[in-house]
Amino acid sequence: MCGLLSILSPTESGDTSGLRQQALSLGRRLRHRGPDWTGVYADDRCILVHERLSVVDVEHGAQPLVDGRSGCVLAVNGEIYNHREIRASLRERYEYRTASDCEPILAAYQEWQPKDLLNRLNGIFGFVLHDPRQRTFLVARDPIGVIPLYIGWDADNRVYVASEMKALVDVCESFQEFPPGHYLLGHELDRGFQRYYEPAWAEAGHLPSAPYDPAVLREALEAAVRRQMMCDVPYGVLISGGIDSSIVAAIAARFSERRVEDDGRTVAWWPRLHSFSIGLVGAPDLEPARRVAEHIGSVHHEFHFTVQEGLDALSDVIFHIETFDVTTVRASTPMYLLMRRIRAMGIKMILSGEGADEVFGGYLYFHKAPDAAELHAETVRKLERLHLYDCARANKASAAWGVEARVPYLDREFLDVAMNLDPAVKLPRAAQYARPIEKWPLRQAFVGAIPDAVLWRQKEQFSDGVGYSWIDSLKAFAEAEVSDAMLASAAERFPVKTPLTKEAYLYRQLFERHFPSPSAVACVPWERSVACSTETALRWDAEFQRMNEPSGRAVRGVHVDSYAG
Repeated sequence: MCGLLSILSPTESGDTSGLRQQALSLGRRLRHRGPDWTGVYADDRCILVHERLSVVDVEHGAQPLVDGRSGCVLAVNGEIYNHREIRASLRERYEYRTASDCEPILAAYQEWQPKDLLNRLNGIFGFVLHDPRQRTFLVARDPIGVIPLYIGWDADNRVYVASEMKALVDVCESFQEFPPGHYLLGHELDRGFQRYYEPAWAEAGHLPSAPYDPAVLREALEAAVRRQMMCDVPYGVLISGGIDSSIVAAIAARFSERRVEDDGRTVAWWPRLHSFSIGLVGAPDLEPARRVAEHIGSVHHEFHFTVQEGLDALSDVIFHIETFDVTTVRASTPMYLLMRRIRAMGIKMILSGEGADEVFGGYLYFHKAPDAAELHAETVRKLERLHLYDCARANKASAAWGVEARVPYLDREFLDVAMNLDPAVKLPRAAQYARPIEKWPLRQAFVGAIPDAVLWRQKEQFSDGVGYSWIDSLKAFAEAEVSDAMLASAAERFPVKTPLTKEAYLYRQLFERHFPSPSAVACVPWERSVACSTETALRWDAEFQRMNEPSGRAVRGVHVDSYAG
């Protein structure tokens, strides 16, 4: 992942010429995201700072990229997976200078309107394009919000755009998260954020009806994983021990011997696939992860952490993830520790399994969904909020150590296949173990790809699967750190998004040490949840109304305790 910082003047009277040193200083706060190179562009209307993580075209793809004909300048955080197709379609009208996956955006900007351009991209991205001739700029974020992006305004009405809020927190009078699936045009600021991603499956009241064909679903996911293996540096796969990451790892193993960038015509630069997992000693996820790695033939690396190591990292985790959401902090901590070990081994890109639970209704509370229409509406709600939770965790926990996380389940083309399925097929149903199981369509499509014992294993949330004592220890630590009196007066200290538990109070306290701005608090999600549900889904079960526990273990009668440690 890269780090992006821009200062833009939207008015003729604006001037950014004296802000270069400030921009460099703010960009330095994002250098963990891109430790490989710093690139800067500056004129009287725009400053772009790009902290680069070199993953594609390591030798020539440094940014900001400049169009030699139009003078347009581009800084991107992310990857464009279909860049070769776009590059080829515009080859006659644009002289490319690099093999960067991002340069085709400059070519496309000259030919297509912003909404059309963005809808033709398959990738994860947040970018700023400065057009000096038209004296305007284009800012955009990918459809689901896999890549973080924030926008703010200073006292002189200059516009700041950054990959993380830590670059804006003390220079902007106000800032907010840039909404996924939207763009902003500098000469149309009065129109505000404009939506470009409008899939039919996300429309209110729409009920998809595509029939389930396991071969079609399997082919779509295989294509997504293969697209996202585009890489010029050593990469690996995460295997948590559940089906989501295991299936991605199995697909990657199929294609790892040949180079994706030339359609498999040459041998891959790093043909041995390395896989990674983490947990407390004896954690329920570790043994299934080993079984999958052995099955697919990856070089597997199993790391352990201690509860104390996790507790010691909490403040740093909250600083990097930029949230006080309980579920996110719980899951981010082991992932943050794992990513440090992964980068120490020279890995710069990792394939992960985020998004499958949202797409297929995989969380345990989906067992309580009353019907297919309700299940589909909830999956849409979950995807629309995913940028606040799992996307932020996966991206920022990895970017904290200069590692790029890619998430094939959120591939735009795969979403069109999976989210247009008749949602009745996603309702938990009896499988070979004669009990209802979640994500049945995904499991059925990949029979034989991973061991059956893992393929039909019940959903285990990551923060549970690394060891049940992890969450129990967090609660105990919070109990010791936050007194009853502190919690009783929480509304006085934190009148906005008041924490309801001692654990939530602890995270909120750590967050405000790093981010005291009200704008920062406004960027963090806050809603009641059971087993990662949205607040809307709490009406599915009367018992949910009396609970506020994001762990999957909260869904009684569904969760099977598999932990013997």
